[in-house]
Amino acid sequence: MINKVRHRVLNLSLGDAELRLLRVFASVVQHGGFSAAQSALGMTQATISTHMRHLEERLGLRLCSRGRSGFLLTDEGRLVYESALELFGSLEKFQSRIGEAQGELTGNLSFGTVDAMITNRDLDLQGALATFHGQAPRVHLEIDVAAPQVLHQGLLNGTYQIVLMPSVGSVTPHFRSQPVFSEMQKLYCADGHPLFVTPDADLSDDLLEAQSFAGRTYMLNETICGANFTWAAATPHMEGTLLLLLSGAYIGFLPDHYADEWVRNGRLRLLAPERMTFEDMFHIAYPRNKPSRAAETLAKAITKSVRRPL
Repeated sequence: MINKVRHRVLNLSLGDAELRLLRVFASVVQHGGFSAAQSALGMTQATISTHMRHLEERLGLRLCSRGRSGFLLTDEGRLVYESALELFGSLEKFQSRIGEAQGELTGNLSFGTVDAMITNRDLDLQGALATFHGQAPRVHLEIDVAAPQVLHQGLLNGTYQIVLMPSVGSVTPHFRSQPVFSEMQKLYCADGHPLFVTPDADLSDDLLEAQSFAGRTYMLNETICGANFTWAAATPHMEGTLLLLLSGAYIGFLPDHYADEWVRNGRLRLLAPERMTFEDMFHIAYPRNKPSRAAETLAKAITKSVRRPL
């Protein structure tokens, strides 16, 4: 079967239309299904389904199945997906090298980061993006906001060429990375939670550990700041944590810059800041192979935009 698939793919004429269909297919796979890929692609589920049908017709292969068990790749679909990633990587390298030979930066650059960056007082990411555009106006920049575990996987499978993410230390052997700044995480609860009106002197570790805790899906369920919290919910995003806290049912950690506005308007309360505070180190990371000049240019712009260097 594998030889049969390879024979068909090699006889396929690849034009712009086929490349667009392959990119839609790759996005569907990366997001885990048609519905989940709608936002990233800017397409309706019906349009994505039509694109997938056209691709399967061109290849003469069934790439995936959908049903009660969810979105599943066929063996042929998995091979086509892996081959498409290799193809996209080769095209991007070709465009980048030709641009460099011509003395300018061109091609596509895929950049991934986590959410809640725009309120960070120590990082002017929007300024870094403006600087990058001024230095590389012909580079098509694609930005994706995703959970750290998605960014990790995206570096491995070629979805991203550069990412800005926290706590990359445990997977450093797989990537090239450099620390750029640290983010202060503090413990909060919202108006409506019993601890919101509890005197500071009564906020013992035992009392904090007894509360329903909203953690992060990419963090191990382990001691944080010396406390063994009772995990009752988890989310990969800061906005998800904020929603859980504002429900009044949970306590949890947020970046202090992201929580400040809610503290000022009386919706959130800081809990035991002298004990319940830790720093989250952020890194710029690339795949192990040498990054493109465009990726290096963006990395330098981000590094220079840090207002409180390490």
